[in-house]
Amino acid sequence: MSLSTPLRVIDSIAGDGVAWTAELAAGGHAAARAVLAWDEPRSRAAPVHREGEMATLLSVNVGMPRDVTWQGRTVHTGIVKNPVDGPRLVRRLNVDGDGQGDLAGHGGEIRAVLVYQRESYQHWRRELGRDDLGYGRFGENFTVDGLPDDQVHIGDRYRIGGAEFEVTQPRVTCFRVGMRLGVPEMPSLLVSHHRPGFYLRVLTEGYVRAGDEIVRTHVGEHEMTVAAIDALLYLPDRDEEALRRAVEIPALSPGWRQSFRDLIDAPGAAPPVGVEPAGWPGFRPMRITRIVPESASITSLHLGALDDAGPLPRPRPGQYLTVRVPGVSDPAPVRSYSLSAAPSSRDYRISVKREPHGAVSGYLHGRLRVGDTLDVAAPRGEFVLDASPGGGAVLLLSAGVGVTPVLAMLHALTAARDERETWWLHTARSAADHAFAAEAHRLLAALPHGHERIYYTAPDPSAAPVVPVMPGRIDRSALAALDLPAGTAVYLCGPEGFMAAMRTALADLGVADADIHAELFGALPPINPGVVGAATVPPHPPAGAPGTAPQVTFARSGLSVPWRDDFRTVLEFAEACDVPTRWSCRTGVCHTCQTTVLSGAVRYRPDPLEPPDAGTALLCCSTPDSDLVLDL
Repeated sequence: MSLSTPLRVIDSIAGDGVAWTAELAAGGHAAARAVLAWDEPRSRAAPVHREGEMATLLSVNVGMPRDVTWQGRTVHTGIVKNPVDGPRLVRRLNVDGDGQGDLAGHGGEIRAVLVYQRESYQHWRRELGRDDLGYGRFGENFTVDGLPDDQVHIGDRYRIGGAEFEVTQPRVTCFRVGMRLGVPEMPSLLVSHHRPGFYLRVLTEGYVRAGDEIVRTHVGEHEMTVAAIDALLYLPDRDEEALRRAVEIPALSPGWRQSFRDLIDAPGAAPPVGVEPAGWPGFRPMRITRIVPESASITSLHLGALDDAGPLPRPRPGQYLTVRVPGVSDPAPVRSYSLSAAPSSRDYRISVKREPHGAVSGYLHGRLRVGDTLDVAAPRGEFVLDASPGGGAVLLLSAGVGVTPVLAMLHALTAARDERETWWLHTARSAADHAFAAEAHRLLAALPHGHERIYYTAPDPSAAPVVPVMPGRIDRSALAALDLPAGTAVYLCGPEGFMAAMRTALADLGVADADIHAELFGALPPINPGVVGAATVPPHPPAGAPGTAPQVTFARSGLSVPWRDDFRTVLEFAEACDVPTRWSCRTGVCHTCQTTVLSGAVRYRPDPLEPPDAGTALLCCSTPDSDLVLDL
């Protein structure tokens, strides 16, 4: 996009840009000086800071987190920083009088102090056509003269006043800097203009004040600059050797190093958010070949390719199918169901629980017949078994219809004659509700080191169970009795309450979070950094007059609604429908909103800095280009 003309200042947290300026100027004479007096007129060309020249701390800016209103939401944020006079003590976690609202992306020892440069302020005043950008406006703690992003290295150390610091990473690109400036595109612009700013770790606590000289005391390993590291993560055409050097920098924050490891493992790809699907684009018709009742409430549907369609792609154990079900409503609803059988290229098996008021599950249970067809999308999902040999034990934990994906994993373990200790713990209501009891028991008996524990919460004395059972539920004591070795891989699926209880118990027993793999039915948990107090509302069509076309379907949320052109992006449309969303930058930089496209296509405005993975879309900067089905 071109910045030759000033950007429109849109509504921001305080209402508008003028209100923000007035608030800053009212914060004290130091703040007023920062807003109202510049080092030189805007019309004069900005001086270039030359490497080796002495850098200076121009302003110390602090602010405690507050709740602010933004686009109808409440955001808890520490982005508002005002300059202060006199010395300030810098501690391990922050500057005295300062705090961060979202500690997941900001703050902590690795990101204790944010730095931004006077030269970058001059750049943005020219580019944005703004004369209200006072020090602290970019949320930084230290405004400095010098230390440009293309000259400072990750791992460089600096002495400022009585404190010493180490450069750890570039600024995290999140929406709040755009919110603060009233320029939503700002996260993308900071990256594309190579002016992110950077974070410091506090090595030696001490006092600093405006006017202190900044002295470099150490040069970072590999001498990779802040701008280079930022571009390496967020921009395309990466150099693999540079990725490997970045991983070796001890001062670089653990999160950024892990991101670079992920990129080394998947060269040329955007930051991964899931498993790229194999198979076919969109939906294809598949024929019902068998219908098998598995319990009082669960029925399996076996799906085969049409006669001329050829072999099916072999799914990974734990993946799911998304099906479009005609005959229920218009448009045809879309639902996702886990594959429950051994991975096969001949046919697929999904197992569906009949819900008391579920129109789709009722149709699948009561009206489908052998020979009927369903529209099916290719197998997808990141909840998959790691079938690599070696490692610790395997623990499969399930409740109710959560049996389905872990049963597919058990099939794969048995087919491979896996030598690991394998535990299966399952909870059902009673024998009548216990699907796949005999099948799972047979598979576990065939494993060299297979074990099972079955629990019934409401056993029926008149119905004999297929396998030995225990009354009650799986709890911490049941898990502790297994005496699981370190490194046990846990695969967990079931209702939300069961999942939460198991995660808590496993963590209490010392199981690392990285070893717990979980599949939750329904929508994915949202990622909305800093947003607080948001009510949970079932997905629904947006308020106002209905749209016309194209149709947008949120598969996990079970909602299909026609698109309306008064929304700027698919993300904003999903939010208006109260569909749980995942985002951070909202400008096509961070890929947090990357979502699998089951069918259809999008167009971008503006283009993201880096295209998303194949078969996915970035919702924060896209609109539908056809009928669209999203795994959301």
